[in-house]
Amino acid sequence: MFLGDLEVQFLSGGEFRLDGGAMFGVVPKPLWEKKSPPDERNRIRLNANSLLVRAKGRTILIETGNGTKWSEKLRDIYGVEPGDPLLASLRANGTAAEHIDLVINTHLHFDHAGGGTRMQDGRAVPTFPNAEYVVQRGEIEHALHPSERDRASYFPENVVPISEAGQWRLLEGDAEILPGITVRRIPGHNADIQAVVLSGGGKTLVFVADLLPTRHHVSLPWIMAYDLYPMQTLETKRKWLRDIVSKGWIVVFGHDPEIPVATLHEQDDKIEVRPFDLNG
Repeated sequence: MFLGDLEVQFLSGGEFRLDGGAMFGVVPKPLWEKKSPPDERNRIRLNANSLLVRAKGRTILIETGNGTKWSEKLRDIYGVEPGDPLLASLRANGTAAEHIDLVINTHLHFDHAGGGTRMQDGRAVPTFPNAEYVVQRGEIEHALHPSERDRASYFPENVVPISEAGQWRLLEGDAEILPGITVRRIPGHNADIQAVVLSGGGKTLVFVADLLPTRHHVSLPWIMAYDLYPMQTLETKRKWLRDIVSKGWIVVFGHDPEIPVATLHEQDDKIEVRPFDLNG
């Protein structure tokens, strides 16, 4: 799809599974299991959704998925898809890791930043050797010193090798990355998560990551137990949903395995989700 001069394509960073109760917070299981049936271990199927953007002669990757640096124990716990689905998706689009000029991470949890590094000769190195990696300064500081509550979401090997290679570009708040590409803070899931906003040709697409992890989370009270600041998530979600619906923006859900991209429409006081094909 083109947004003016921006060419945007959907990529898959791989399937995985997380506990359904954690994904839907205070929502009772009899309600959420109708929408997202769990497996025998109470896990629901998710996808690490990413975008490939070409703009002004530059190739940009938004989110890097789960990556491949998994022990067998953790791969089993999280049901991580084997292989390297993100690089496979890039190759299918005629793009090699060396072609990526810019990586934008919404935040640094393993399911959004795990593919930013890979193992080489027994050590983790940046997967995209020619890329500048963009994230909020507060997020990288927290990733290196997480709390007991979210320590399991941050892996040092996803962060430190990029620091050692001098490839981080750290932001402090909302910013324009390139013409037509901006980031805006969407606090709630954590303090410094950011959305990516792509605009051009009279159209806008927003990648909102874990503000709306799946289409089922468009209902205001459906907020993940993983969120550090759920009441802030509620207010951030309320504002963004109002803009997405009223302005006709295209939205990319962070983890929906079936409808990763959609438009949202108000219908009988509810929000209707209509699938949108970026790659058609």
